[in-house]
Amino acid sequence: MEISVVVPLKNEEESLPELAAWIDRVCQNANLTYEIVMVDDGSNDTSWKIIEELHASNNRVRGIKFRRNYGKSAALHTAFQVVQGDVVITMDADLQDSPDEIPALYKMIKEEGYDLVSGWKKKRYDPISKTLPTKLFNAATRWMSGIQLHDFNCGLKAYRLDVVKAIEVYGEMHRYIPVIAKWAGFPRIGEKVVEHRSRKYGSTKYGGWDRFINGPLDLMSISFVGKFGKRPMHFFGMLGMLSFFIGFCILLYLSISKTLFQEYGIADRPLFYFGILALIIGSQLFLTGFIAELINRNSSIRNNYLIEKEI
Repeated sequence: MEISVVVPLKNEEESLPELAAWIDRVCQNANLTYEIVMVDDGSNDTSWKIIEELHASNNRVRGIKFRRNYGKSAALHTAFQVVQGDVVITMDADLQDSPDEIPALYKMIKEEGYDLVSGWKKKRYDPISKTLPTKLFNAATRWMSGIQLHDFNCGLKAYRLDVVKAIEVYGEMHRYIPVIAKWAGFPRIGEKVVEHRSRKYGSTKYGGWDRFINGPLDLMSISFVGKFGKRPMHFFGMLGMLSFFIGFCILLYLSISKTLFQEYGIADRPLFYFGILALIIGSQLFLTGFIAELINRNSSIRNNYLIEKEI
């Protein structure tokens, strides 16, 4: 199979038939073998019923139905476990991502050697309340990750199969999949200007103001885990040694002053308590590093979602 199209969705009953027909038409015209994996992320409309009907008329449409809403990252991660195509393409279900981009994205992965190609919606049809914060977050992500992409959060992306099988997406990390892929050892990341269409049905189901708070926290988490996920003691131990050394030097200085110069009232000096505090913090950071190493070597499964139905 050449292409797997992954579509996470929630309450998109109006757009699903049109989207499936559009993908089928594009792939047939390009002579590409394909599958469509639609993940129903806790819809309370007739989205799942429509997916079943689409599967009945076209067995290349597959479906996964969550028992409740877990979020877009969960939907993508679960779909990534079952896809089979050489190139995996993700897109939103609201028809704002154009399936006409599929052949070009496929070519960039297969012929130009990219591990991941991210779409760039250069001309957007979103309100300024969404586009302005997005630009700020994209700038911060470029600065922290070193990946020169204009639009990290674009839902239209293409991956080599081994990329999606190697990465883990959880929480709200779907916004930073290029960063996760880079840290996983897939540095060939490209970008393609793609068409952004205005929403045809309903309103957006993913996103909200909370993403402007969670986004920077997720980015810091990815950066930390990417650098120190396999060696947390290197981070906490370094800080612990620095803090302990500072505290030791302060107390050594005070002890020498007391012994040689017969200074009194050392315990009343703020510097004395700062030295004690530095020693304590250093010891705690050492213990944190040891505990993190133990947890890292005995980590449990993080992605565990209840699937109600699957076709």
